[in-house]
Amino acid sequence: MAGNTVTRADLADAVCRKVGLSRTESASLVEMILNEVCDAIVKGETVKLSSFATFHVRNKTERIGRNPKTGEEVPISPRRVMTFKASNVLKKKILDGHRSKKS
Repeated sequence: MAGNTVTRADLADAVCRKVGLSRTESASLVEMILNEVCDAIVKGETVKLSSFATFHVRNKTERIGRNPKTGEEVPISPRRVMTFKASNVLKKKILDGHRSKKS
């Protein structure tokens, strides 16, 4: 996986190499998985990928915000936002990777 950004194509290439599916089948599989995750999140369902993360939709109520330039108070409308909570396994991998780079 090249560079600092992992793309859908990078994921499909990894599936192609590791599972042995064709590039077209691998790309299709990645798209299906991402679509299932997206559809569940849009429906408001919690998506838990064990040892990776949990995606959850939260409802935020209306609140008053402030324009930093003018100081004017502006109402921020209620909305739904997605939260991402990394699993302890992922957090440990990130921390271990950070420690190994320091050494």
